Amino acid sequence: MILYSLRCSHDHQFDEWFSNSAEYDTRHAAGSLVCPQCGDTVVTKAIMAPNVGKARSAPQPSPACGTPMGCGGCAFAGQH
Repeated sequence: MILYSLRCSHDHQFDEWFSNSAEYDTRHAAGSLVCPQCGDTVVTKAIMAPNVGKARSAPQPSPACGTPMGCGGCAFAGQH
């Protein structure tokens, strides 16, 4: 599903869901997109800001020696 922000020729802006981008193209070509405020059928895509999710922090790297305690609990303690 794709959410597009749409605008009619009277500058009313509204959102509408589409199965894919081809559905928008088909409905736009058929003139079947209708502004819910005024009934205008001259509707185009409005400029939208992308919905970008919040960055996830990277997991902490494992200690070089591979033990859960780090370099203090392995045979190589203090050597690297």
